[in-house]
This record gives sequence, structure tokens and C-alpha cells, in this order.
Amino acid sequence: MNRYPLWKNLLVVGIVLFGALVAAPNLFGDDPALQITREDARPLDQFTVSAVTARLDADEIAFTAAEVEDGAVLVRFPDVASQLRGSAALGEELPFHVVALTLAPRTPAFFRLLGLQPMSLGLDLRGGVHFLYQVDLDSALRQYLETYESDLRAALREAGIRNRMRVNGDVIEVPIVDAEQFDAAEEIVYALDPLLSIGRANFDGDRGFRVELSPIQVTERQNFAIQQNTITLRNRVNELGVAEPVVQRQGLNRILVQLPGVQDPSQAERILGATATLEFRLVDTENDAFEAERRNRPPLNSILRFDRGGIPTLLRRDVIVSGDQLTDATFIYQQGQPAVNVRLNNQGASRMLETTQANLNRPMAILFIEEKPELIERDGEEILRTTREETVISSPVIRGVFSSNFQITGITPIEGQDLALLLRAGALATPIVKVEERTIGPSLGQDNIERGRAAIVIGFLAVVLFMAIYYRVFGLVANVALFANLVLIIALLSLLQASLTLPGIAGIVLTVGMAVDANVLIFERIREELRNGVSPQASIRAGYDKAFSTIADANITTLIAAMVLFAFGTGPIKGFAVTLTLGIVTSMFTAIIGTRTLVNFIYGYRQVDRLSIGGRALQT
Repeated sequence: MNRYPLWKNLLVVGIVLFGALVAAPNLFGDDPALQITREDARPLDQFTVSAVTARLDADEIAFTAAEVEDGAVLVRFPDVASQLRGSAALGEELPFHVVALTLAPRTPAFFRLLGLQPMSLGLDLRGGVHFLYQVDLDSALRQYLETYESDLRAALREAGIRNRMRVNGDVIEVPIVDAEQFDAAEEIVYALDPLLSIGRANFDGDRGFRVELSPIQVTERQNFAIQQNTITLRNRVNELGVAEPVVQRQGLNRILVQLPGVQDPSQAERILGATATLEFRLVDTENDAFEAERRNRPPLNSILRFDRGGIPTLLRRDVIVSGDQLTDATFIYQQGQPAVNVRLNNQGASRMLETTQANLNRPMAILFIEEKPELIERDGEEILRTTREETVISSPVIRGVFSSNFQITGITPIEGQDLALLLRAGALATPIVKVEERTIGPSLGQDNIERGRAAIVIGFLAVVLFMAIYYRVFGLVANVALFANLVLIIALLSLLQASLTLPGIAGIVLTVGMAVDANVLIFERIREELRNGVSPQASIRAGYDKAFSTIADANITTLIAAMVLFAFGTGPIKGFAVTLTLGIVTSMFTAIIGTRTLVNFIYGYRQVDRLSIGGRALQT
């Protein structure tokens, strides 16, 4: 007799029922919706809901519900057309809010109470914006090398060692002018960092040193730049209020950003790619800026910069406070004028207090610094080049003493909103440049969903029909297991919140065929045993036992391939690898243990003379 103990039967049934419960939220579908958040990330309340519903009613735009969820307002619509009209109307009604297109699941309260939710849909199924950025790793290494150059220059100056230090490409050249100071300089150079690659060299008759970054430092700095930029981009995306974004590293020097629900990429592109910060400097009132511009030679302790109107301004070289000392920035209206309220850390507050105390009634300039990368073609190769733009936003007069809190004025509302967001999210470690952009509309995403669903249904029905006709009762058993396999895949995707993409759907369709493959091996082995005169019960046992090793070997090799695809593949390939991996795991369970449980239930508790397994399968 072929029987499982009671605990194993209950375990199999329990796993399938739990999978069905977890997968159930996917049956209820989604509503086209708008997610509304404040640009300063403050939570919204019912007052905003009233303003939203009033505007939609006034414009006669149909909507099904408007409610507050997790500090954001979620507005549901009956169709995509109403959603797009609502987005345009509410964008005008709420100028200092982020109105993002999204899909809101229609999950009943019972499932939400259990913490269950439908699986996440990828960008190609949901619609939105796809950006691929390239990180300027050469700039990151150059900045790192310049830090060492600055430290070494200060150490040699403090020791009174004359030198003609300069950065030449990726090397710091340190010629020592006085040969008698060479040994003392050598101690300082080698004490700078033990990881640096340092060698002696001659520079036009002067002995000196060549200082380079070691391979370990190069790798660490590149990884740091990618990691820091990824974190900064993720912070900026969070400030935009986009639902379920994807920000992840791709390859050696690229970062993938996917913003589901965003249909206008202009604001997202402007915020994500900006490398901006601020510097506060005193204005040089003792010299004439126009004269310095005419002579193109600012005074020794000053720098020449221009405002947005092209008017020159002389600024002191010493920086009072820089952007990395800012802890918060909020866009506000002060007496009807746009402004950014800034908060400094302790170090910046102390420095600002000292400056304002000593410089009352003197102007202090706010310098906006932005690095703009661009790809240029040189000798048939694409080269990433960064240009630095420094603009004087305003030069207010210091009328009182302040330290950690103050306001930036003299800006437009759009400039103020972007500046506050960038300062809150932090600066990029090194510039990035956009190399790819795609926008997928919600209607195209819905069309992809329908096509993917049709592919799964057609493939599933074709396999079911073949198995039922060819293997009869055993084929019906395989079909039940196949359906359970699909349920478990959807349950795992929902439980893990792994995004389902079009390649992921392809992985599910492939899994359907692979799951049946295992059953075909088992059933053919059973039929072979029957033809050899073995009893039905012994044939069932032999079929499962002898086919197991073959099935396990085939699935393990496929699983290894899927894991390699996930580890080294890009976004779409990862989506395929995820569903393929989950499908292999669930198909091993349903095709072997699941079908064995059903076959045991049908044949295992009684003596049988024949098995309904197709072909010449009669045994007496």
C-alpha cells in the first residue's frame, strides 16, 4: 500500500491552503489611483481630503474614494482616463504637493488586517519612468586624490619643507626643492597613509615622490561612490513621494531608478540628476567687482562669481558654512515671499554665530554650486565630463546675530522647492549622467498585464488538456498539482513582495512546463514498471522513487543557472530569475510530494488491478 502518515498529509494540505490564503489578495485587482504627499514630507489630514474632493467635484471628475493612508492622501478612480484628468486638476490645486500616479489594490479589510497584500508589479506592468544613470568614477577618484594632496601640502607646509607639489592625472607629484629636506619629507609622505602607492622619482633635477592610490583604495572609493550615490538617489526618490520605487546598482558604474506611477519625468529628472550644494561666504566690499571682472584678476583673498543676471560679485575665499553642515531645509512662504528655512549642525551653527557677531551690517553671499555631467564623444569614445557652475543666489545684509536657524530668500517658488529637497536629501558623492530613459504609460502597463495573463492561461490550459487526455486520472492529478504550483508561486511573490515583471511572467510560463516535466518522468516510469509485470502499488512506489534522482538533478542544475542570472543579471533578467527560482522550488514540492499525496489518496488505501494512466496500463 502507498500511504503517507497523517501528519504529512495534513502538512501538504496546510501548505496549499496557506498559499491560497496568501495569494487571495491578488484576486481583487487594483484601482487607478493618485498618491498625494507634501514636498516637505509632513503628514496630510482630512483637510486635504476635503480640498481634493471639492476640486474633483467641481471639475466633474469621477472618483470612487479619497482617504488618508500612512500620512498620504489616496484617491481612487474608476478608470485611467479619470485618473489622468484628476492628476492634472490636483496638480494645479495643490502646488506644493507631489501628485503621483499609482495603482491601489482593492484588498478587503480582512486580508489587510492579516498583513496580506497582492504582489508588487514591475514598471513594465504598472507604468512609470525608468532612468539609468552612469556614475563618474574618475571624478570620485580625483576628489579622493585631491584630499590627500591637500593633507600632504598642509603637513609639508607645517614642517617648513619647500616643494612644488601638483596633481598630474591620477598621480600626486611632490618635487622637494631643498635636497637636505628630502629625508624629512620622506617621513611625512610615507606617514600619510600606509595604503598609498609611493615611489621616489626625479622632476627636472629635483628629487621627490610619486603618490598614487593603490588598487585596494581605487576599488573601495569606487564602491563608496556608487553606494553613496545610491543612498542619495533613494533619499531623493523618497522626498518625491513615489510609491514603491526601485533604486539599485547595476553593473560596475551604473544605477537603475524606476519610479512606478510617474508619467512626467521632468521633475524627477531635475531632482535626481542634480549635484547641488550651498556655500555661505562674506562679500568683499573693499574691492570693485567690475574692475576685477575687467582685469580678469580678482584680489588674492577673493574669488569672482556672478549672479543669475550676470552681475559680478567678489566673495571672500574663506567658506563660512557649506552644504554638508546643513541638517534640514524646508520650503516656506515668509510674508508672501518664497523662502527656504535652513537648520545647521553644531559646527555650522558655531561658525555662523561667530561670523554674524563680527560682521553686522555686512553682506553675506549665498553661493549655489551645481555640477552638470555630460557625455561627449572624443576619438570615437564616449567620455563623461563634468562642468561646475557657481551662481550667487542672493547677498543679504547681516542685520542680526543668528546661528543654527535662518532663511534663504530671493528665490523663485520652483527654485525654493528644488533647493529644499536637494539639501534635505544630501549631495551626490560624485556626478552622474543619464544614459537611458523610458516612460511607460498606465494603459500600456495594463495591456502588458492582460497579455501576460493570457499567456499564462493559454499555456496552462494547453498543458492541462494534454495531460488529461494522455495520462487520464494521473493527468488530472498532475493538473491539480500544476494549479497548486501556480497558487504557491503567486503566494511567494506576494509574501516576499518581489516585483513581477514581463520577464517574470515568462519565468512562470516556463515553470508550468517544467512542473509537468517532472510528472511526465514519474508517470512514464510507472508505465514502464507496469509493462514489466510489476503490481500497480509497487509500480507507483518505484515510479516516484526511481524518477526522483533524475528530477532532482535536472531542477538543481536549472536552479544554479537561475541563481547565476539573479546574481549577475540586470533588472529584467533578475525578474525572470526570481520567478524561475520560486517556480523550481514550488514545482519540486507539488510535482513530487503533492501528486504523490493525491495518488496515495486515490489508490493507496485499497487493492487495485489497474491504473488509469493511459496507454497499455492494465495490470491484473
